[in-house]
Amino acid sequence: MKVLITGAGGFVGRILATNLLSTQTATSLILADVTTPPKPSASKDNVQCIAADLTSLSACEALIAQAPDAVYILHGIMSSGSETNLDLGLAVNFESVRQLLDVIRTKRPGIKVVFTSSCAVFGQKAVRNVATETDVVPMPESSYGTQKLMIEFLLNDYSRRGLIDGRAVRLPTVFVRAGAPTAAASSFVSGIVREPVHGQESVLPVDPSIGIWLTSPRTLATNLVHAIKVPAEKFGHFRQVLLPGYTATSGEILEALEEVAGKETRDLVREERDKTTQRIVLSWPAKYDTGRAKELGFSDDVGLEQTIRDFIEGEK
Repeated sequence: MKVLITGAGGFVGRILATNLLSTQTATSLILADVTTPPKPSASKDNVQCIAADLTSLSACEALIAQAPDAVYILHGIMSSGSETNLDLGLAVNFESVRQLLDVIRTKRPGIKVVFTSSCAVFGQKAVRNVATETDVVPMPESSYGTQKLMIEFLLNDYSRRGLIDGRAVRLPTVFVRAGAPTAAASSFVSGIVREPVHGQESVLPVDPSIGIWLTSPRTLATNLVHAIKVPAEKFGHFRQVLLPGYTATSGEILEALEEVAGKETRDLVREERDKTTQRIVLSWPAKYDTGRAKELGFSDDVGLEQTIRDFIEGEK
């Protein structure tokens, strides 16, 4: 299977590419991003790394001309970035994805397309309830969530028509992300572990009692690979699925950090409220019913302490 990943230079794209190869799910990869993404360390000549501006129709056409058997659409402007710059968010998160889907349906009709959506498609209504795919009406309270939801609807319709075999996976917040901070409102969740582990101070911008839905990189990579393997008939008409995760507060994360890495590491985090970040985070549900994901064979997560241990070992 030849697999194209857009947004392959980001953290999620890198762990996905590595897992597709290590599990032999993909025999070759096309990795595309606005700047040339890195090759997975264990890859050979079966990986192409391409710099491509996906807001350009010709760039989309050139990628699909390489006849991928499946496509992962990961590229986008993150939550805070989309909220700050509406036009940029619309151009990248909606228009470029719609354009890519249109090229796929005309040049490679019927292939599998996995789109990484977000729990940001929900709003305050879901915060007061346990969020499910079918029982809570998505009513996003951020431009990022709105843009993701619009693509979800388009992907559903194209799949209904048989133009593509689409799957929209709603991602929890990824904890702990290696590398530099991102423009996501949830970036601090990784930052309050990542920076202290490296001996650097970090800021907690929200109330430590606010619950956040999390997934570890290990589990996310496993579930993204699984998303391409689920038979189309199991998804049915409704192509969205909430990926498994778990709810934790920032306070609980810091307790786990102290347990694993010691009090001196924990003390490198200071509280400093940011109203905009807290407003965005409060618009996301903290609890989800992932029964549908489990029926489709997606994996449960490993939990806070194991995730922190995995991160520290990986950094070594």
